[in-house]
Amino acid sequence: MNLKRLIPLNCLFATLGWTAPLCAQELAAVSEKDYLGEVPIVLSVSRLPQRLDETPGAVTILDRQMIRMSGARDVADLLRLVPGFRTSTAFESNTPQGSYHSSLSDYSNHVQVLVDGRSVYSVYMQGSTGPGLQTVAIEDIERIEVHRGSNSAAYGARAFLGTINIVTRDPVDTQGAQVQVASGENGIQDALVRLGWGDERGSFRLGVDRRADLGLNGANGPNRVHRLNLRGDVRANANDTVQVRAGQTVIDAGVGFADQDGNALRTRSIDTSFVQLDWQRNLGPDEDLALQVSHTAERIRDNFPYKPLVGMTIDFGGHASNDNLSLQHTLRRGPDLRLLWGGELRRETVVSQPLYNTGSEFVTDFVRLFGNAEWRLRPDLVLNAGGLFERSNIGGEHLSPRLMLNWHLAEGHTLRYGLTQAFRPPSTYEKYGNVRYYLNGALIDSTTVARGNVAAEKVQTREIGYLGELPAAGLSIDVRVFEEEVRDFVKARNYDLPGSGGNNKAVDYVNDENFNIHGVEYQLRWHPWRDGQLIFSQSLVDSSQSISGTYPARPYNSMGLMLMQKLPQGVEASLMYHQVDASHFPGTDAQAPAMSRTDLRLAKALRLGNRRGEISFVVQNLGPSYQDFLPSFYFRHQAYVMLKLEN
Repeated sequence: MNLKRLIPLNCLFATLGWTAPLCAQELAAVSEKDYLGEVPIVLSVSRLPQRLDETPGAVTILDRQMIRMSGARDVADLLRLVPGFRTSTAFESNTPQGSYHSSLSDYSNHVQVLVDGRSVYSVYMQGSTGPGLQTVAIEDIERIEVHRGSNSAAYGARAFLGTINIVTRDPVDTQGAQVQVASGENGIQDALVRLGWGDERGSFRLGVDRRADLGLNGANGPNRVHRLNLRGDVRANANDTVQVRAGQTVIDAGVGFADQDGNALRTRSIDTSFVQLDWQRNLGPDEDLALQVSHTAERIRDNFPYKPLVGMTIDFGGHASNDNLSLQHTLRRGPDLRLLWGGELRRETVVSQPLYNTGSEFVTDFVRLFGNAEWRLRPDLVLNAGGLFERSNIGGEHLSPRLMLNWHLAEGHTLRYGLTQAFRPPSTYEKYGNVRYYLNGALIDSTTVARGNVAAEKVQTREIGYLGELPAAGLSIDVRVFEEEVRDFVKARNYDLPGSGGNNKAVDYVNDENFNIHGVEYQLRWHPWRDGQLIFSQSLVDSSQSISGTYPARPYNSMGLMLMQKLPQGVEASLMYHQVDASHFPGTDAQAPAMSRTDLRLAKALRLGNRRGEISFVVQNLGPSYQDFLPSFYFRHQAYVMLKLEN
């Protein structure tokens, strides 16, 4: 790792040309309170609400201001602001997605994605993060908590290398009506209509929105995301609160290639619907109970004619579902000890004749028991000790423990050290995938024919972290130094299968590789002047993971910068910059050149009678086009205008 790659902030300011005009602003006398408020509360790391400086792991919080001023149109684009993440806006695999410290592939399935605590990974898409990241409109998100590191100790199998928890806005904060439209280059046509209502007994929100554009240059667009989301919060009595959520997301995306008979041009549809019930009961001043029940259904339509053989249709469609029931109990034993324990039952089903060569239903059952103790050993020492036991009929039994010690060196300065173990059992497809092509009842070819010998992946993590608050300088810093030892990583491998048609070879999934990931990543938040904020992050990651079993992965070094400034007359300006070093494309030996991207957003607050509003102008990628996901795909310059009205 080359520490000379660390980039001084003053060089960045000079490069971007913002130093002189901003520093020339009149600097008013400010106090520490202007920069530092209360320490943020994090909900999703241990399942206990905890101060950011007492969580058992590194957390990046994308708050509402960052989300709004970024100009991003989807959550995957926002993840560029999180150290260590790779993102893609391609719909070719299964929709825009992100991955942390692992290869960005067709199905990036090593991070757990939650929306208000409900797991939204795609059962049909091998646990992919893609469809789940498209569940909620940007406008309905309050904040996003990203736990950078393994979190199976709290959430089990899918939180192998991290957790993304999307927290939606409280309906109390979205009362009234809102209309929002955006139009611009590359066919951008977005719209949102939202209505909020309620009283002291309960509050509700209903929203319908659309995200539409022509996609990446070189890809088969257009792409459309249609969403409907309902949320209702009801206070039944002084001790009981009930929250109901329901919604549907339909993703219609152009995929495929004109010169690939087995992957022809077509429109793929991913239709996902859900219902979720959360009940919280206060059992006393030191005791709470929380119950969550949810059901999610996926339906995929993806078929096209196979040109070389008249009458043959290739179909990748099917349907899947998951049902989840969890119960957790929180106890406080004096000022120094908090305990949480609970259990979860989860059932996943998938049916797809094309993917499994049978119309039968594959069922995976999970039983999970989890717990965490937050023990204040001394006023300056907090110990988090916990773990999760999981049993599934596809992956067997696993225990994921975690031990983390947070030491408050001084007011505003915290050191963190910990050990974590996590696992990821194979997906249904990795275990039982069986893709065969028939014509008039005769076997023509086989692609994936899994033999079912694949076992769970494992990772052991050691990390040291530092959280610092420097009020006099208006600066906060978050540093994570880590080593992640991955064992039994699952990969696709060819093998000889006589009688399978074609070249008598097929693809199996096997535990094929052990590798280490280590490095350092950090994020700075700086208020250099009143009404201005700068967020800078950098990630220096070294991995011994191979690409296609041939080339070792290059060090993954990236940096991001976001500058936000309030100006007179209700005007706001923000600048985002993201840079990534050269790397390899997923699943190929082709190299991806280094890329950089600069986005600009200008917004003006409006007042039309009793209606509030905002008009904004966003330019994404001020520079040249850059390659995204596949060598033939490019993200080009695009600009759009958005108008928002609410009352």
